Amino acid sequence: MKHVTFSSPDFRGFRFAFSCVLAFLSVFCVPASPRADDMPVMFDVRERLVRPDLSTLLRLRFLTTTDFPPFNFTDQTGRLAGFHVELARAICVELGIENRCQIQALPYAELETALAGDQGEAVIAGVAVTDRVRQRFAFSRPYMMLPARFVRNKQAELAGDDARALFGRPVGVLTGTAYEAMLKSFFPDIRAVGFADRAAMLEDLKQKKVDAVFADGLQLSFWASGEASAGCCAIFDGPYLSERFLGEGLTIMVKKDDATLVQAIDSALAALSHDGRLEEIYLRYFPYGLF
Repeated sequence: MKHVTFSSPDFRGFRFAFSCVLAFLSVFCVPASPRADDMPVMFDVRERLVRPDLSTLLRLRFLTTTDFPPFNFTDQTGRLAGFHVELARAICVELGIENRCQIQALPYAELETALAGDQGEAVIAGVAVTDRVRQRFAFSRPYMMLPARFVRNKQAELAGDDARALFGRPVGVLTGTAYEAMLKSFFPDIRAVGFADRAAMLEDLKQKKVDAVFADGLQLSFWASGEASAGCCAIFDGPYLSERFLGEGLTIMVKKDDATLVQAIDSALAALSHDGRLEEIYLRYFPYGLF
């Protein structure tokens, strides 16, 4: 696996939006080709985090949304499902408080207000960790990074199997995004072609007007493997990770003064990572792999 990681005190996080159809979500439970060890390890196996006493915790209400597949969505039976939903349940089991846990869905715009207003104890919904939000809330350690990836047109004649083969070649990227800044910083020898619209960018890739595109690895992995691409294209090189451009990763948000809960969640995430349960959940919802 090839990836690049930068650290910076000026990194920014952001929430990712998806336009998946629910019928497509049925593939999330199909056995997948990626391996669990493809997922970057966020917790050192030698690290043992102290777990606080939660005997006085009355309940742990996780707040999420229904519009962030495959992380959280409503399945065909109307039940909450997704990577985040399963992860929240696994955290509760690991902490031994499953009988005190609840998961509730709200509109994304209401999550901060609901958490601040004591309508829940934690938010697990891909909330961006920005300076503004960090002033109001606390966050767990990251449990996943979402990478940037290249997707290439299979008919493009490239002299190599890594990003160097794209030097001097036209590569599409969405104008004004973190991916554009990242592409130009990481690969100044690539000829970046800006697009204002994602659909137009992918259509030009299908028509081989650009040799490749550089964007969110999650969206690209599903697009390249789905019907929309018509088999034209494939994931190429990478993944590429960067705190500076893509933020510090997915975390769980809690109230600013709830250090005990942050410590408990971090210890549970570490345990789930160490024994492979986190990776098992990942494989159920990312059948095409991010890494």
